[in-house]
Amino acid sequence: MASPFIVGITGGSASGKTLLLNELKKSFDSSDLCVVSQDNYYRDRDQQPLDDRGVQNFDTPESLDHAAFASDVAHLKKGETITRKEYTFNNPNIVPKILTFNPAPIIVVEGILVFYLKEVVEQLDLKVFVDAKDFLMLKRRILRDSVERGYDLDDVLYRFDKHVMPTYRKYIKPTKHDADIIIPNNNDSFKNGLGVLTGFLKSKL
Repeated sequence: MASPFIVGITGGSASGKTLLLNELKKSFDSSDLCVVSQDNYYRDRDQQPLDDRGVQNFDTPESLDHAAFASDVAHLKKGETITRKEYTFNNPNIVPKILTFNPAPIIVVEGILVFYLKEVVEQLDLKVFVDAKDFLMLKRRILRDSVERGYDLDDVLYRFDKHVMPTYRKYIKPTKHDADIIIPNNNDSFKNGLGVLTGFLKSKL
């Protein structure tokens, strides 16, 4: 059995990574594509670092269990099935599921810090960066967190300014220069980038 082709997708918070994944999955059978999100590797709430005001910061490298993430990617690469408890973004109304990830010819790993950990980057065959302007990421973050997740608007704005953007500038944006493909998500050029990525990945099947 040939080794799977592993794709890493990163970008700032609310840059459009989930949109890209959802559109990508439409073009592949579920048996051909396995998607693993770094979101499911957040440490427990009581293990999250605190900022100067005592507010939990979910946007630092310390917020995630990188070792478990790298280990699971390695197991998938070896053709092994993995399971992981779903992360529900601290929503008490959602009962977490046990997620099962089966090996596939193409494995996609995504998250804001996918390119941060050496043990993960070394396993990637293709690095994709989803790029968006700051004001668009803020707009999308407000819509997502205040509307979809029920977060207070002041909390969303505070976290974006004090947590999200500092992490983006320090850990995420610099990795754009190491990406193989940069997909801008500011206008219709997103569709072109999606088409290029889809066609390339189909050639790997």
